[in-house]
Amino acid sequence: MGSSYGIRGWLRVFSSTEDAESIFDYQPWFIQKAGQWQQVQLESWKHHNQDMIIKLKGVDDRDAANLLTNCEIVVDSSQLPQLEEGDYYWKDLMGCQVVTTEGYDLGKVVDMMETGSNDVLVIKANLKDAFGIKERLVPFLDGQVIKKVDLTTRSIEVDTLGSWFLNHRINGKRRRYVDWHN
Repeated sequence: MGSSYGIRGWLRVFSSTEDAESIFDYQPWFIQKAGQWQQVQLESWKHHNQDMIIKLKGVDDRDAANLLTNCEIVVDSSQLPQLEEGDYYWKDLMGCQVVTTEGYDLGKVVDMMETGSNDVLVIKANLKDAFGIKERLVPFLDGQVIKKVDLTTRSIEVDTLGSWFLNHRINGKRRRYVDWHN
């Protein structure tokens, strides 16, 4: 949830569902507040300019809404539709270790981005050997870049022979790093 809106307890909400409004199809919602999970009930929602704003039951003023700013909304995964083979929920890819087909550990998935043409893995690089790169962007192109996803071992194998894996010289030495180019 984003910042509060107005004085009557409304909050901005940012949805990571494919269709932003479908977040309202999954009830109840849970949020983590002071280290404890608690259920919240959606009272109302509406569009406001380019944002969606929500009103939660029992959140009736700006001060109460401000306490929920930056809380993440979570739903029970049993409510989510079953996916076809090879499709993944972003939440399931978060925290996966990304390794090249040659065995090089690129880092851990910390976020996902939607670009319109394809989704992109945001990988926190291993700082010990990342040559100053803190974050790597790898397109989630199944079969082209993504060779294997194993949710049991929490690992994703990527091909390093694609055009997105570039060679560069750093301090006179040839170094490889991952960057996203289309």
